[in-house]
Amino acid sequence: MTDPKPDRAAPLGDLGPGTHQRRQLRFRALDIAWTALFTVLLLWGVTAAVGALRGDTTWAYSVVAGVLLAGALGLRLTLPRRQIRE
Repeated sequence: MTDPKPDRAAPLGDLGPGTHQRRQLRFRALDIAWTALFTVLLLWGVTAAVGALRGDTTWAYSVVAGVLLAGALGLRLTLPRRQIRE
């Protein structure tokens, strides 16, 4: 048998437009992106430093990774944080 009603998407519930969780979603996604950026830069810097110690690469790679990591951290700390009020 076929269902006379077509399948519809489930309602969004807590993530519906205008909800508190929907407003927090953007900031949560930004926090995840910043964390991923820091992790990648930190791993790049550590692997470049280890490679330089072993003689595989030059110190320039770890210095560039450190400068980028410091710049990203400085930018993160100077950006104004928006307060979400309940």
